[in-house]
Amino acid sequence: QVQLVESGGGLVQPGGSLRLSCAASGSIFSIYDMAWYRQAPGKQRDLVARISSGGSTNYADSVKGRFTISRDNAKNTVYLQMNSLKPEDTAVYLCNANVRVVGDSYYRSYWGQGTQVTVSS
Repeated sequence: QVQLVESGGGLVQPGGSLRLSCAASGSIFSIYDMAWYRQAPGKQRDLVARISSGGSTNYADSVKGRFTISRDNAKNTVYLQMNSLKPEDTAVYLCNANVRVVGDSYYRSYWGQGTQVTVSS
């Protein structure tokens, strides 16, 4: 009923920038919070940044001051601007959203398929 599609990943040199996008589509009534997670090979999935429907944000300590999360509620889209990238930022980045579907009275968590970000010289 709901699809999340990420884009914008790729290969970038240390110190470079990337902008990720995640668009939600389907029978959406409303979206509460949206977030970006990342998972490196052999490691757990970690929260990178989260943004509420009202625009409140929180970040992992490792990305504070370098990454910025934002959203366009009219487009049901969340963005992650990543600057000053480091090799340790290399991971699959996954979009997550808590969505209320038309006809439902509760929110459900949905995930995108992920986009690879590789930081290497």
